[in-house]
Amino acid sequence: MRPWDDLFAMSKPQRESSIFLRASRDIEIVKRHGRRISTALFNLLTYKLDDAPSRVGIIVGKRFGNAVRRNRAKRVFRALVRQRQQDLIPGQALLVFPKREALAQTHEDLTRMWETSLGRVHLIRPRAD
Repeated sequence: MRPWDDLFAMSKPQRESSIFLRASRDIEIVKRHGRRISTALFNLLTYKLDDAPSRVGIIVGKRFGNAVRRNRAKRVFRALVRQRQQDLIPGQALLVFPKREALAQTHEDLTRMWETSLGRVHLIRPRAD
C-alpha cells in the first residue's frame, strides 16, 4: 500500500451492485491520479484501488452537445459497462470521457473498441467463447 492511499481512500459503494462512480470525491481522485488512455471514440482514465470491485464513471461535458446527446452517450456507455462488468479486473476505478464520434458508430464497432481498449491495458479478462 502506498503511503498516500489512506488520504485518497475511495468512498464505499452504497450497495454491492453499484458499479458506477457517482461521488465527486471519487471522480476527482481518478482525474488527478489516473492513467490516461486515448482512443478515437473515448478517453479513459484508470486508477488502481484495493481489491474492491471495479467501478466506472462516465463524464460527458456540455461541449459534447445538447442534453439529449449527452444523455444518449451516457446510456450507450453504461450499456457497454454492464455487458462486461463481470469481466472487469477487480480493484480499478475508471472514468470514461466519450467523444462526439462515438454516437455515430454502430453498437458492434463501439463494443469492439471498448473491449479492445480495456484488453490492451489489462483491465478485462479475455472472453472464453
